[in-house]
Amino acid sequence: MGARVSCDVTARVGGARRGSGGDSGGAAPGGPYGQPGPYGTAAPGGHVPPGVDPEAFSWFQSVDADHSGYISVKELKQALVNSNWSTFNDETCLLMINMFDKTRSGRIDVYGFSALMRFIQQWKNLFQQYDRDQSGSISFNELQQAFSQMGYNLSPQFSQLLLARYAQRSPNPSIQLDHFIQICMQLQSTTDAFREKDTGLVGNVRLSYEDFLTMVVTRMM
Repeated sequence: MGARVSCDVTARVGGARRGSGGDSGGAAPGGPYGQPGPYGTAAPGGHVPPGVDPEAFSWFQSVDADHSGYISVKELKQALVNSNWSTFNDETCLLMINMFDKTRSGRIDVYGFSALMRFIQQWKNLFQQYDRDQSGSISFNELQQAFSQMGYNLSPQFSQLLLARYAQRSPNPSIQLDHFIQICMQLQSTTDAFREKDTGLVGNVRLSYEDFLTMVVTRMM
């Protein structure tokens, strides 16, 4: 199993909680998001490619368990964990791989991995913003507030449906970072597809059954 990149939103640095500030769109995040680097201070052998963050390069070589020069969905899944130390789910890993897979091979190279690390950091910063009680997961009320602040006018019933689908069964169900990323990515993709049909921006469209299926399937690919 390759080394894991912790996405623990309760990580502390020197006894103090790390904030969600910083340039989320710049270099890959340091350490597992605020903790000392999980793969040591020096990168493994080899030269850092131009345009790739040195720490992301170090992570890449550790996550690339078969030393193929590419990261597969399985390797990515083994590398990413939520705040409760559960591994990222298959669907989220596949969505992210597909986003940065320029060759349609089902894998990403070091450049794609470096970009992916920045992408995850951006989502983690947003996740921390909506995780108001800093519990490491998103509750029902926090999810409703997140949707509202992101500009989605969605009912409480819809949020409950998402919790029932994606949250672990417990008296107080909540959503971990991986499912938060998955929900937001799919919601954005589906919304974009809907807007293509809703040319009048009225919030309603008429679709044939096959048009609906086509819209969903193409956004899943």
